[in-house]
Amino acid sequence: MGVNATTRTGRVQGREKDGVLLFAGIPYAAPPVAGRRFRAPAAHESWTDVRDARKFGPAAPQIADGGITNPPVRWDEDCLRLNVQTRALDDAGRPVLVWIHGGGYRTGQGAVPWYNGARFAANGDIVAVTINYRLGALGFTDLSRFGDEFATSGVNGIADQIAALEWVRDNIASFGGDPAKVTIAGESAGGFSVGTLLGSPRAEGLFRGVIAQSGAAHHCLPPSAGQTVADRFLEALGVDNVIGVEAATVEAILEAQASVCRALERGPGLDTQLGVPVSAFYPVIGSDVLPEAPLEAIHRGLNADVKVLAGSNRDETTLWGYGEVDAGRLDRTATRLGNERILDVYRRTRPEATARELLTALTSDHMFRIPAIRLAEARGGNTWLYQFNWRSRFQHLGATHALEIPFVFDNLHQPGVDAFIGEGPSPQHVADDMHRAWTRFIRDGDPGFAPYTAERRKTMVFDDTSGVVEDPDGEERAAWEGLR
Repeated sequence: MGVNATTRTGRVQGREKDGVLLFAGIPYAAPPVAGRRFRAPAAHESWTDVRDARKFGPAAPQIADGGITNPPVRWDEDCLRLNVQTRALDDAGRPVLVWIHGGGYRTGQGAVPWYNGARFAANGDIVAVTINYRLGALGFTDLSRFGDEFATSGVNGIADQIAALEWVRDNIASFGGDPAKVTIAGESAGGFSVGTLLGSPRAEGLFRGVIAQSGAAHHCLPPSAGQTVADRFLEALGVDNVIGVEAATVEAILEAQASVCRALERGPGLDTQLGVPVSAFYPVIGSDVLPEAPLEAIHRGLNADVKVLAGSNRDETTLWGYGEVDAGRLDRTATRLGNERILDVYRRTRPEATARELLTALTSDHMFRIPAIRLAEARGGNTWLYQFNWRSRFQHLGATHALEIPFVFDNLHQPGVDAFIGEGPSPQHVADDMHRAWTRFIRDGDPGFAPYTAERRKTMVFDDTSGVVEDPDGEERAAWEGLR
């Protein structure tokens, strides 16, 4: 049986699923179709009939990578949709979780089963929202050179997220939520997204809490790098003006995007021709959405009252594979990361580690752990830090990238999770610890363990036995001081 809710643009019909109410595929902005593709999100028109919101909407246009959390998907340009799960349509004023999916700003969608928020709704009486946003070239190509109407084109994916948060502000009370109790969260590119939103003046006042999983306030492109990406994109598309870009098919845009990535990148955000260790088609600094590097805005005090929970997984980059790793490749990577002497520290602290294990440690820290620590230190308070150390039973993965997601959502039963964690006793006790901490943070602004300070560096380490550790791997952390 369907159940109806009222939004400012019209009524929507949802259904009961997993013991809670689900409203799926609700549009929060107008479709960014031809003629509007590279412009800021616009308001969606109202409708008079009850809109069917019982099925998930399409993902943003993308080239699926075939990964565990990013299988091939149904996509369409009419992708600016969100999904809401709630226990009841009443005036209870529940806290709200808005989840922003990862996928390198190129793949993913809010409908992934691992992001099912039913346990948050049932266990914590939390309203869970997942969103889609523009990806890749459609979301992050800086075409501002062609006029003011394209001023946000290098960061339209982030502008879409802000539009979704404005929808939550204006409509979530109709779903039993409190717009003053919003926590934004995400993993990987979703974690980078919430860190970027924390540093965006346009997003100020739209949330009271931030959870950045394997992503923080680093990894944006300076204007010069954004211009390089746009130049290569236009060249790959075979056009020299915005009229040609707008006239291209979505398939041609995706093909040009892939060509640019092949030309500019030789590794995941480490070895690029952009002058910074950041991938192409990431948020570009320089618009009113992102006028400066987010970490700089945060350091100056933007959103200082917002509570932040941030962290990473110990073996993030095992998911990348890396292929053959020898001493020469290891040395070259350390040099690219800013200081070859940093490798000496890791060799000393991990004397039994192989070249591959050392490469994993270096790149995991560079891309994820150190940015989380720098976010915490830039804020100076209201911040909690965690590290996920539970290892997959597939030894080559360890505590790999994205492994913590089903633990956080209490979704170890979802499809694909077994293939990621491996055979053996269920690590439900680890999921219980993480899900409880996240629930407490969303509800109360406190995950239940000590906050991070530069003096003590207390970090919650989640593992078979979880507990707070002061300055874990401190010598390795210190080796990054002064490096970008």
